[in-house]
Amino acid sequence: MTDRAPSRTPQHPHPPSEKAADVTQVLHTPPPTPVTAEDDLAALAARHGLSVSGARPSLPEYVRQLWARRHFITAFATAKLTAQYAQAKLGQVWQVMTPLLNAAVYYFIFGVLLGTKRHVPDYIPFLVTGVFIWTFTQSSIMAGTRAISGNLGLVRALHFPRAALPISFALQQLQQLLFSMAALVVILLCFGVPVAFSWVLAAPALLLQFVFNTGVAMIMARMGAKTPDIAQLMPFILRTWMYVSGVMWSIDKLTKGDHLPHWVTIALETNPAAVYIDLMRYALIDSFHSSQLPPHVWAAATGWALVAGVGGFIYFWKAEETYGRG
Repeated sequence: MTDRAPSRTPQHPHPPSEKAADVTQVLHTPPPTPVTAEDDLAALAARHGLSVSGARPSLPEYVRQLWARRHFITAFATAKLTAQYAQAKLGQVWQVMTPLLNAAVYYFIFGVLLGTKRHVPDYIPFLVTGVFIWTFTQSSIMAGTRAISGNLGLVRALHFPRAALPISFALQQLQQLLFSMAALVVILLCFGVPVAFSWVLAAPALLLQFVFNTGVAMIMARMGAKTPDIAQLMPFILRTWMYVSGVMWSIDKLTKGDHLPHWVTIALETNPAAVYIDLMRYALIDSFHSSQLPPHVWAAATGWALVAGVGGFIYFWKAEETYGRG
């Protein structure tokens, strides 16, 4: 007889109740979130202290970066000024000749033909001062409009705070104005305007105008970076602005009396370009009295500088990561 091994009941590794519980747990467990390559790279970058290239820094950090590059801003402005007339035979003489020739043209058309020089003492110093100060604002804004769109190669090649460009262009125009001021002083002396203590007021007036010009230049730089065609439109806007800013005629003479609506008088007197021109005339020309200045002129000049300077800087910083892309 052959011995038969006793039959055995197969042993289950888990009781049926435990197996059912495991199945229920699997069914109710959410699937794991897939880990993408981007997550791995982001974690790797964070672990080694890396950040997104071109990301907009905080406003205090942005100011700190600009201050750290102050020497670059100054050197860039000086280099652009030197190269501006490098191809001309007269070279840097054109820094003075250009506004003087404009003043000569305006004198003939407005002073002689249209007679705006009547009842305006020291009309030639009056006119030349207005042309020089207006040219400072006009050139700063035009240069700012092309600050980003005209320097895309530099913007895309190097990482730096983009506000350095419009600031450097405004600084370039300030340097050019300072060269022109030497010629302006000679003109004032030649036409009998005496040296006066009030000339020291030219320094704070120019500082406020520089802040205002820089702020507007940054606003136009952002707009010009997005829409380069604005650079083609700006000469017409600036020419219109010049005609209502009292460059060639006296706002004080025009606004006296009741022949103009009150809001027109207020708009002409608080026009920022006219405010800075009148301040400079008051500082340099002895026959231009305080009675010819608009009310609260220093408050208006400071207010325009703060609104344009601070507002323009923040407006430009808001789009920092978009410059040079697209």
